[in-house]
Amino acid sequence: MKRLHIAWLTLAGAVVPLTVYAQLPSYELSLRDGHFTLALLEVPAGQPFKIVLKNVGQGPAEFESTPLRVEKVLSPGVTTFVVIHPLRPGHYPFFDEFNPQLPEGGILAK
Repeated sequence: MKRLHIAWLTLAGAVVPLTVYAQLPSYELSLRDGHFTLALLEVPAGQPFKIVLKNVGQGPAEFESTPLRVEKVLSPGVTTFVVIHPLRPGHYPFFDEFNPQLPEGGILAK
């Protein structure tokens, strides 16, 4: 019985964070061979949010932001997400590390 109780607690601990992520404001960002659509995401400052990343290009892509301390590698055709902590007002650049010569994108928190 004790093992069953522990199993339920473990399951609840895994499901609750997923529910929290589903409730976050969500912004979609497509990557195609080093180019971002949308190149600028405008988000409210002080609130966590989720960025849904879609690699619609022919090769791998990497969403990376040094100030946000986040990076995510995507194979072609992959959709995933990253959760961003509440930001102070300002501009936070991001780029595709596989294509560093191309223009950066950014997040504008206001």
